[in-house]
This record gives sequence, structure tokens and C-alpha cells, in this order.
Amino acid sequence: MFSLQTIFGKGDKFYGLLEQSADAARESAKALHELVTQPDRAPIMAAFAAARAREKALAGQISEELVNTFVTALDREDIEALNTSLYKIPKSIEKFAERYEIVVGRLAGVDFGQRTLVLARATEVVAEMIGELRNGLRIDPVKKLQDRLQTLESEGDRMLLAPYRTLYLESDDAMRAMLAKDLFELLEKAIDKCRDVGNIVYSIVLKNS
Repeated sequence: MFSLQTIFGKGDKFYGLLEQSADAARESAKALHELVTQPDRAPIMAAFAAARAREKALAGQISEELVNTFVTALDREDIEALNTSLYKIPKSIEKFAERYEIVVGRLAGVDFGQRTLVLARATEVVAEMIGELRNGLRIDPVKKLQDRLQTLESEGDRMLLAPYRTLYLESDDAMRAMLAKDLFELLEKAIDKCRDVGNIVYSIVLKNS
């Protein structure tokens, strides 16, 4: 396949930046899982804030490079779509973390660890998919990763049913149920953002195959 990247050597810059952005999203998800499963949250919040700041800086850098670069290995709209979607993953995670810190005292006994683990695994798959972009846009490995991502999304959806049943049918604390529901839905949205990135990567590979 004819490649402008071969002539102009512009591919590595955006591949590298997108890979760093995916890695920052993965670090945010890892920190979030630790936040809900470990008692000492202060150092975890510091690590989480650092990953979020890194993601913001990378998103801005990618947008700036798109303005300043004449030739790109991937279509500009695809790079921008990936940049925007990757940015939304840690943004959604940040919303959860901020609200969790405020209301965690009311949610003793509510298990968020299993759901955050699914999210962390989803960001790992996203990072692998982004890494595949520089490997020749191969359909088979990307399709396998896409299938894994969809399986994780389905698993996350199924896991919502059990806590909802417990919170609404076995609890007389309506406020606690509402707070937990809000947080579970934020986790679901974050996993959905991972799916969105996967869909974009898969569409890019299909378009260029």
C-alpha cells in the first residue's frame, strides 16, 4: 500500500503521541481501581491527578501538531477523532473520582472494585489497539482486540444488575442508592468511551485495508 509516511516520515510523531495518550488513560484507570480498593487514598489521588494532567497536555499537543503538520500518515479527521475520544476516557474517570471522594463515607459496603477492574482492562485493550496503528493497519489483530473490548463492555453491563437489585430492593436508604447508582453509571460511561476508541481504530483499519 502506498504510504505518505514512507516519503515524509511524519507517522511516528502522531503514533507516539496517541500511544502516550492511551497510556495516560490506562494509568488513570489503574489509579481509579486503587482508589476504590485501598484505604490510603491520598497518594493515589496524587498519581491520578498527574495522569490526568498528562492526558490534558497530550490532547493539546496533538491538536497543535495537527495544525502545524502538513502531511500525516493517518487522515487528520481520524487523528482528531482518536484524540478527542482518548481524552474523554480519563475525563470520565476524573468525574467518578471527584464524586467518589465526596460521598465515599455514605457508601460503605458498596463494591466498585470489580467494575473499575473491568475499566482498567478495557483501557489496556485500548492501548494495545492504538499501538497496532503503527504496525501496518492489520485487520486480524485489531479485530481480536475489538472483540475483547466488546466482551469487557458486555461484562460491565451485566455487572450493573446485581448492585442495583441489592441497593433498591434490600436497602431503605434512598440517598445511598442514588449516590451509588450515579457512580456506577459513570463507570459504565467510562467503559463506553473505551469502546468508542476501539470503534474508531477498527474503522480506520477497515478504511485503509
